[in-house]
Amino acid sequence: MSPLVIRDAVRDDVPAIVAMLADDPLGAAREDLGDPRTYHAAYDRVVADPGQHLVVAEREGTVVGTLQLSVIPGLSRRGATRSVIEGVRVARPERGTGLGTELVTWAVEESRRLGCTLVQLTSDASRTDARRFYERLGFVASHVGFKLQLDD
Repeated sequence: MSPLVIRDAVRDDVPAIVAMLADDPLGAAREDLGDPRTYHAAYDRVVADPGQHLVVAEREGTVVGTLQLSVIPGLSRRGATRSVIEGVRVARPERGTGLGTELVTWAVEESRRLGCTLVQLTSDASRTDARRFYERLGFVASHVGFKLQLDD
């Protein structure tokens, strides 16, 4: 298999990222592939924030994976900085190849490099395979997460 490159996402990567976000039953219900303006505006907000790291995994010039790493300074845990991994997606043809492991491992190592002492993530309760994947990588389901949907 050809080498994988993990790099910062650029604006031209947005359609590929959104397609991966929409490529499952949960994402298909949440994403709107017909309105690229929304995603381009969101991309602009993400890249303007130095605490946000939107990356893609690329193989032979094709975007095959993505995630967003958010670095959050805080007061708790003696002023610890933590990171949050969000939006981990792997393109369908690449699933099962170890690419997801490479992406999350990159995010953990990048978090260390950025001075984080804790890496956290959430996974929808219905994604049992994803939860097993994160547990295999050493993540512990130590908390119960809550979300409150706000109307647009």
